[in-house]
Amino acid sequence: MFIDSHCHLSFPELHAQLPQILQEMATAQVDQAICICTTMEEFPQVHALATANAQLWATVGVHPDNEDVHEPNVAELVQAARLEKIVAIGETGLDYYRLNGRSIDDMEWQRERFRTHIRAAKQVAKPLVIHTRSSAADTLKLLDEEGAEQAGGVFHCFTESVDIALAAIERGYYISFSGILSFRNAQSLRDVAAALPLEKLLIETDSPYLAPVPYRGRLNSPAYVPHVAAALASAKGVSIEELAQLTTANCRRLFGLQ
Repeated sequence: MFIDSHCHLSFPELHAQLPQILQEMATAQVDQAICICTTMEEFPQVHALATANAQLWATVGVHPDNEDVHEPNVAELVQAARLEKIVAIGETGLDYYRLNGRSIDDMEWQRERFRTHIRAAKQVAKPLVIHTRSSAADTLKLLDEEGAEQAGGVFHCFTESVDIALAAIERGYYISFSGILSFRNAQSLRDVAAALPLEKLLIETDSPYLAPVPYRGRLNSPAYVPHVAAALASAKGVSIEELAQLTTANCRRLFGLQ
């Protein structure tokens, strides 16, 4: 019924509870989940999760916040992306939220990393999983410069404006909402969701982070994605059953899931 389009089951706090999490997913009718990679060092474990569990899929990429990690080139990403059950390139993108005394000009290394991921995605014809924080203008600019519409993808854990969402959609991208949508102080984000076409929306947990209400402040899990669906269904004025059907179809179409 539901698909969690973005979770981090390889992270220690979730990986240690994997059998329980998979059972809770089944109970909550969460049929599939995509395990997102954040470093190349982590990739073997992320890939192993997907190959060992029929309901899990995986990505390959390096999160823009991660420093002092292996920096892959296009060929490395392409080789990994062609492995069984790898459905996307990412999590990639730009994040200017924590500059730590640096200027935006100093973040050229992030932009080059993003370009590398875009080029790999184009080469293997697989979508991008995009993280953007305090960097939306540059994110869109680089996608345009690199011709990334050939790859497509999703802006995950979306917290930007309607204008940014529509600009992404115009370029062929999907918009994914997380548990933030259920937070009491997130009315402006619910207004954004209400303005967007259902056929371009996904749901996610970004677990172990950002647990939705009523679990806010606790460890998040893919089993909680129905609560994200409920918040999005309310914002869109549709039933949770319709919302589940549409977001599941959207996710399977974007990532080519069976």
